[in-house]
Amino acid sequence: MAGPSKRFKQAAEPVDPDRTYSLAEAVELIKNAPAAKFDESVELAINLGVDPKHADQMVRGALVLPHGVGKSVRVIVFAKGDKEKEAQEAGADVVGAEDLAKKIQDEGWLEFDRAIATPDMMGVVGRLGKVLGPRGLMPNPKLGTVTMDVGQAVREQKSGKVEYRVEKAGIVHVAVGKKSFEPQQLVENASALLDAILKAKPAASKGTYLKKVCVSTTMGPGIRIDPSTASQVEAA
Repeated sequence: MAGPSKRFKQAAEPVDPDRTYSLAEAVELIKNAPAAKFDESVELAINLGVDPKHADQMVRGALVLPHGVGKSVRVIVFAKGDKEKEAQEAGADVVGAEDLAKKIQDEGWLEFDRAIATPDMMGVVGRLGKVLGPRGLMPNPKLGTVTMDVGQAVREQKSGKVEYRVEKAGIVHVAVGKKSFEPQQLVENASALLDAILKAKPAASKGTYLKKVCVSTTMGPGIRIDPSTASQVEAA
């Protein structure tokens, strides 16, 4: 089995695995690391003091990052009539109803990143649950993707709205931008995400909520962050 690449070793060399850094310091390490052959994503991994097996400890939500995520987002909308036109004018990539559901179900078409639906279309969309659900593509009113305001929902998704959901191990993974972003843009995006997750703390969560926070690029090492330096909301 091949070991770490030369580039990874160079990126990891200045990182002290036993130290926690401020978010600004971690971003500086990322920006100074050797470049990959592509514009790497920058991702936060957050270990939360919750047990997702209990419904009252689920942490899930969505927010629009101040500076987007640095990639184009393909958005489809399930809507009819005036709402179909509204979605098209807002920049949706594909808009449809039963025909769109049939394309997904029968042809296995999944060339999109986000799905939005008006409430009256959920009877149709609901039949796609086994296809869209496991991929995190199912429209959900809690995430603002089941709504009558489809124009606003499309614009939010296109401008960099991200979703977060705690996994079985109590970890949240979310991309907060690209390595090519300005340092302040990465700091502000990461801070916004941490603020949202802190505000979403379940009442049933006891003890330390933000147990561990790391930032990394697609091909780089994890850098531990001191949560108290990364958020505008006081860590609980």
